[in-house]
Formats: sequence, C-alpha cells, structure tokens
Amino acid sequence: MDIRNDVLRQLKNHRPGYSLEQPFYIDKDYFQLDMETIWYRDWLFVGHDCEIPKAGNYFTLQIGDYPVVIVRGKDKLIRAFHNTCRHRGHRVCTQERGASAKLVCPYHQWTYDLDGSLVFARQMDESFDKSKFGMKHVHCETVGGYVFICLANEAPDFAPVREKIEPYMAPHRLWEAKVAHQNTIVEKGNWKLVWENNRECYHCAANHPELCRTYPEAPSATGVQGAADDPIISEHWARCEAANLPSKFDMHPDGQFRVARMPLIEDAESYTMDGKRAVRRALSDDVTISHIGTMLLFHYPTTWNHMLVDHTISFRVLPISAEETAVTTKWLVHKDAVEGVDYDIEQLTHVWNMTNDQDRQIVEENAFGIRSPAYEPGPYSELHEGGVMQFVEWYTKFMVDRLQGDQAKLSAVA
Repeated sequence: MDIRNDVLRQLKNHRPGYSLEQPFYIDKDYFQLDMETIWYRDWLFVGHDCEIPKAGNYFTLQIGDYPVVIVRGKDKLIRAFHNTCRHRGHRVCTQERGASAKLVCPYHQWTYDLDGSLVFARQMDESFDKSKFGMKHVHCETVGGYVFICLANEAPDFAPVREKIEPYMAPHRLWEAKVAHQNTIVEKGNWKLVWENNRECYHCAANHPELCRTYPEAPSATGVQGAADDPIISEHWARCEAANLPSKFDMHPDGQFRVARMPLIEDAESYTMDGKRAVRRALSDDVTISHIGTMLLFHYPTTWNHMLVDHTISFRVLPISAEETAVTTKWLVHKDAVEGVDYDIEQLTHVWNMTNDQDRQIVEENAFGIRSPAYEPGPYSELHEGGVMQFVEWYTKFMVDRLQGDQAKLSAVA
C-alpha cells in the first residue's frame, strides 16, 4: 500500500465537522507521515529567550528522530544546531540544559564554538579541514521572547508569523522574564487528540473545576467565531487597545496561528483559586492597566499560551510516538520577582497543574476509546467545538497541500 496516496485519499474524503478516521490517531505509519510532512518541515516553538540569557547557555530537545541544541552565542544571538557530532554522530550536548564556553562532544572531545564552527579535533590527519565539519545549523527565529526552529533544509517564510503575533506579545516583555517553574507530562494519546481537547471548552464544566473559577467556557471565548459579537469581549478589546494592548481576534488566513486577548470571569485577574494575582510583581512595566484578561496565542502544531497581567504560561506539544505526546508547561514571571516574596509556586501553578492532569486523563480515555474496532468519526458541536473543527480543517488542508505538492515535485522529477 502507498501510505501517502491512502492518507491523501482519506483526507480529501474527510467529512467536514467530523473527527478523523481511526488510523490518524493510532497508526504508526500515519504518525510517521505527520512527522515528515509537518514536524520536520515547519516552524516549531521550542522555548524562551530568557532560558538562555548568557553566552554559552543552552537547552536541548528531541523532535522525532532529531536531537537539537539551542544556544546563546558570544554575539548574543540565539542559534540552533543538530545536536550530532560531525565525527561519529554522538550527541554533543547530553544534558537537558547547561552552560559552556564551548560545546564539547564527550565521546572524542571534538570541540565546537558557540557559532557551531569546529575549533578542535584531537589527533586528526594534517590534511583534515576543520572548516568543513562544523555543527549543522537548524533554522532559528526569535519573536517576542519565544524561540522557533525549523528542521527543513529550506524553511517557510517566518515573516507572516512575526508580523501577526509580535505586536500582541511585545507589551509583555517576555524576553526579559524568567521561568519560575516548568514540568513535562506524557499523555498517552496522539498529538492531534491533545490539540483537539485543547481547542474547546465543551468539556470544561464537567472536568475542570479549578480552571472554571476564572476562565469562561463561552464558545466565543474559546472558539474562532462570534467573539466580536459578544459585548463583554468587544468592550474588553476596546479598553485594552486604548491602553496600547493589541487585543482583537486575528488569525492568519491559513489558520495555523492566531492571537486574541480574552477577558476572564468577572473580577478575576489570574489563574488562581480566588482569581487574584498569583504574582505581586507585574509581569511587564509596559502594561499599565489591570484586568487585561489573557492574551491567547496559538501556533500549530506546537504551542498555545496564556499571557496575563502577572505571569505567562506557555505550553509546548512534542509528539513521541503515534500514541504518546509530551506537553511541557512553563510559568514565566518578571525577572525581578522573588519566590516566597512575590509569589508562591503552589499558588502560581495549582490551577494549570490540576487542569493539565485532568486533560491528560481525558486524552488517554479518548485514545483508549478510539482504539476500539467500533470507533467511527463522530460529529463536533457547531456551538462549542468550532475551535476543534478549525484545527482539523487546518490539519486536513495542510496535509493535502503538502502531499499533493510532493506528488507534483516527484512527477516533475520523473
């Protein structure tokens, strides 16, 4: 069977407003095609500028088959490299994060400068040319304090992403924040199930009692339509934009990324059990008003975010296998905020720690049911699951466009 043609046929026949066929959520070959078509070829959120503030600071991650290292250079620029030694392939940086004046492969001590150039290779032949064996670069861009990479040889244009999201992010000054806490959970479900669950609050009232204290489950707040018609939301946008905080819903035409500033419930300012700020020190001095709600940033396939008056929460999605997905959550606060004085970690993280675990259980039960031979695609709620339909529509169109484009290239070559 030609897996690409089979997937293309199923996607073209996908019934709008319904979930996908079973193999898209559980099949290893379908998963591998997702990796090759999306994850290895598009821009992916990987972390924050503030995680590597000084020259030599680095962090690593694994994207499918690719180990990658992100490092701050002596020139202050952030770069990404394939974390594979040009000698015999050993990982150069084996820790999750660290700091080093040079990047040294622990196997045979080949040594690379922070710009990736090879500066030392012990006892090689005199004819050996170090300049030809630097670490391989990965496309890397930073915007508003966020780091994105692309593993493809030729990366898509990042300018549309920057143009759309940077004005919304800039007031929060996240490039000079700090990560107060982070954790990673592994959800036993396909990455698309993780996203589908995230893109609606149809399930919130019954499953997220902590989150529902402050976050509205109204479809206009969680979906992709109707927000401008909601008087509470439109009034919130007008108030925030008057204070130089871009707020109105704005989505790229292809549906891959979007931004909007949404109000929280009643007098709530933050994701806490009482709705009060979790951090006494405001996140940014550029935000001059209170009750700004949450600035929602979504970028498929890797990240959704909540930017509040006192802190920001970023979520990073990375697929591990057809039925395993790692979700990393980071809580960012002002760089001068002091733990135990300005904030308490338990209070800061409680709502989303509970919500993440509840979502993990939902995704895993969802995946469990989809494995049944009796499963067949079901209809989404047009009222509550517009965001899910938009995600599935994006995924379907994105895959079809890529797969058809690949076929055209192959035909041209043939």
